Amino acid sequence: MTRTKAQPAASGGPVLTTRALNRATLARQLLLRRSPMSAKAAVEHLVGLQAQEVRPPYVALAARLDGFTTGELSGLLADREVVRIVTMRSTIHLHTADDCLALLPLVQPARDRELNMKTFREGLTGVDLDRLAALARALVETEPRTMRQLREALLAEWPDADPQALAVAARCTLPLVQVTPRGMWGRSGQVTLTTAEHWLGRPAGPPASPDTVVLRYLTAFGPASVRDFQTWAGLTRTRPVFERLRPSLLTFRDPNGTELFDLPDAPRPDPDTPAPPRLLPEFDNLLLSHADRTRVVPPPHRGRTWQANTLYCPLLVDGFLAGVWRLYDDALVIEPFTDLTKARRAEVGEEAERMLNVLHPDASYDVRFGTVLP
Repeated sequence: MTRTKAQPAASGGPVLTTRALNRATLARQLLLRRSPMSAKAAVEHLVGLQAQEVRPPYVALAARLDGFTTGELSGLLADREVVRIVTMRSTIHLHTADDCLALLPLVQPARDRELNMKTFREGLTGVDLDRLAALARALVETEPRTMRQLREALLAEWPDADPQALAVAARCTLPLVQVTPRGMWGRSGQVTLTTAEHWLGRPAGPPASPDTVVLRYLTAFGPASVRDFQTWAGLTRTRPVFERLRPSLLTFRDPNGTELFDLPDAPRPDPDTPAPPRLLPEFDNLLLSHADRTRVVPPPHRGRTWQANTLYCPLLVDGFLAGVWRLYDDALVIEPFTDLTKARRAEVGEEAERMLNVLHPDASYDVRFGTVLP
């Protein structure tokens, strides 16, 4: 693959332009061209997929993989080869079973911070967290429970505690996975939980080392700064890890002078490499995993996927956020932020049709362009 022609810097390594960073990140994210890898391999390569809702992982893989089907990912969930669990940034992600067990110890500090928030801490006065974790484990390993069922059972033990705080404490102290059919395409039910070890039938193995996770992050999201990694992982104080790895990494600077780290053999395509349109899901990690998101989100469009407390699905044109899209009962509607040329509209329409054929092959939808959003 063609390597980026970086601009020289006075010190600290070459400068990578915003467009160069964009193309490098898209290549790592399998968004410059669809990959033939399997869904499981892609979930592992991307170090998980954001999965607050059922649909986003399917849309994310449809945008990235050649030959992907919804049944492939549903089958992985049914076979317990991938699971849905709270990890990075204390949010729900879809991970391989191995990553689920290995990453949890690393990201536990983010869960601890959530538990120590004043809102929850005050609601847990007098609650022994070790006893709570033991009781919650026994409950969910006897039978998967909904959060409501778990909350009510814990409230019987601590009637003066805040019910929501009790439920949060259980989620933060235990590795709770969402059991199937939750997460399966067309079959998803309410969230029901048990422990990862119980669901997967094996104890947690050795935790992933911070060094390994940083290298995997750079493989999927680099080139990146220390703050970028911390934003993705929900961790702090990780500079010593990067300094330990520095001798084996390359360093660059972004246009603002921030130091970026990267793997020597990672793809850094020419900034002029074509980037086809992509329709991504809400919460896609491409838009959430860097402290500085200008490599994908032009400053004028910052925050435009949120409107009136609603999160919309992003549209990429030429590799950058350029609009949003929504799926209605009878149509997929694309709302660009600026006027698109006739050729661009045709490319976006073709991409939308392709995604619909992957996710809804037996349904009929129109593809429409809405008004340009102000």
